[in-house]
Amino acid sequence: MIAAAVALVLFAIFGVLGFGWRSWLQYRRTGSTGFRRVKGGPIHWLAGGGFVFALLVAVSAPILQLCNVVAPLAALSFAWIQVAGIAIAVAGIAATVYAQLAMGDSWRIGVDERETTTLVRTGVFGQVRNPIYTAMFAFGFGIALVTPNLVGCAGFILLIATVELQVRRVEEPHLLRAHGDAYRAYAASVGRFVPGVGLMR
Repeated sequence: MIAAAVALVLFAIFGVLGFGWRSWLQYRRTGSTGFRRVKGGPIHWLAGGGFVFALLVAVSAPILQLCNVVAPLAALSFAWIQVAGIAIAVAGIAATVYAQLAMGDSWRIGVDERETTTLVRTGVFGQVRNPIYTAMFAFGFGIALVTPNLVGCAGFILLIATVELQVRRVEEPHLLRAHGDAYRAYAASVGRFVPGVGLMR
């Protein structure tokens, strides 16, 4: 019960800092919240809608566990695993905010084909192309360890699947169109989510 409550608190902190506060900061800097509506074909809607669905599934895991609808998997029901999960989730929140700030005014949620933002390649973006998503994966994995039930595991898997779809089929094609050879060279030398992994050939 305590672990599930902690997971919900972590979700609230992640939402406030990663979406609310960052959007407010973006609005103060640029006059735009950074949120972009989903536009385009089925892939865009599947990726965008799937991401929201993945977050809803993930946040429902601790709620269902609190209500005794689902139970933690026995193999993962150890205090040290939950403590490790809390530490990983907190690190994921901190890394998400750090990467968002490192992106500066180019930070967006979603893609608008009509705008071309600065291609950020320095700092943490010099190590991986999508450090915000990498940090979100860490947060999602940590939460799945805090409340390791089947719903939580499903939410984490859905998060990975929808982010992969968003990056590979929506964001990377957009960046190639917007930045051409500059992005192609960047993607050929910097990993997608992990340093050296997912290079564009």
